[in-house]
Amino acid sequence: MIDFLNAFVALSNFVLIPAISYGAQLALGALGVTLIYGILRFSNFAHGDTMAFGAMCTILVTWLFQSWGISFGPLPTALLAMPFGILATMGLVLFTDRYVYKFYREQKAKPVILVIVSLGVMFILNGLVRFIIGPNDQRFSDGERFIISVREFKALSGLKEGLAFKTTQGITIVTAVIVVIALFWFLSRTRTGKSMRAYSDNEDLALLSGINPERVVMVTWLIVAALATIAGTLYGLDKSFKPFIFLQLLLPVFAAAIVGGLGSPLGAIAGGFTIAFSEVMITYAWKKVATYVVPESWAPDTLVQLLSTDYKFAVSFVILIIVLLFRPTGLFAGKSV
Repeated sequence: MIDFLNAFVALSNFVLIPAISYGAQLALGALGVTLIYGILRFSNFAHGDTMAFGAMCTILVTWLFQSWGISFGPLPTALLAMPFGILATMGLVLFTDRYVYKFYREQKAKPVILVIVSLGVMFILNGLVRFIIGPNDQRFSDGERFIISVREFKALSGLKEGLAFKTTQGITIVTAVIVVIALFWFLSRTRTGKSMRAYSDNEDLALLSGINPERVVMVTWLIVAALATIAGTLYGLDKSFKPFIFLQLLLPVFAAAIVGGLGSPLGAIAGGFTIAFSEVMITYAWKKVATYVVPESWAPDTLVQLLSTDYKFAVSFVILIIVLLFRPTGLFAGKSV
């Protein structure tokens, strides 16, 4: 029995907790992608760099607070700085919408044109972020590192295997739950949220019923800016902040949105956790868990790893291709890609 408990602790330490935390980050990113697709009718390839911009603004304010001696006790100071990052990102997306996307929207441009435009915005944002904060890793996490450390867990449980639960992982999970509940409440209970859903379901009918399209577009961008900043900051806190990584992160974020069903907020959440668990489980070396659950004579000599962690994003790509081939509307029957 002890060996099975040790196996479960090892599984939780290296698979379950990291996958839940990573899945929450992908889900928040995918929610932004799916809102843009559902309401503005195009795939926003600049979303990854919008996340990077929001995280960068949060980091700059965090450093300012740290230089002033302001902290948040055991929690990261970045949580205090995040509202300022959200406001800056809101200003950015409203600026790009007014001076870039609005023109093409008024021209009734095809979605593919807007996708190409978003690629241009993506490269500009990527260059801007690297110019301001630099291309290297930026660590900005402070406060208590662990909610429970390996040593504390071993002392409490008496088990051979230790469990480490990082503060950033706990913050990510709790924040994601709060944000998702708030978003679903907003979309289902408020007048503006209902207008957004109506506009997404049938644009012409929504316009005939007196819904202001510009207000819907503005509120959508504001929500997307908040989601992007929160997702980018949580990812940076949990791992580290490097501008280029958000360009790579765009693939699993889009994969999550498409797997769940583009235009479906519930699908974005399910897709985020599907991609996260797939990536972590396929690239994890199962040797440690296997040694606890199989007889000693059967203990593996190899790592028992299907793919190296270098190919983590390839897992997202393969899942994305399979879904597009066999179920293009996604798990929750969103809009076909």
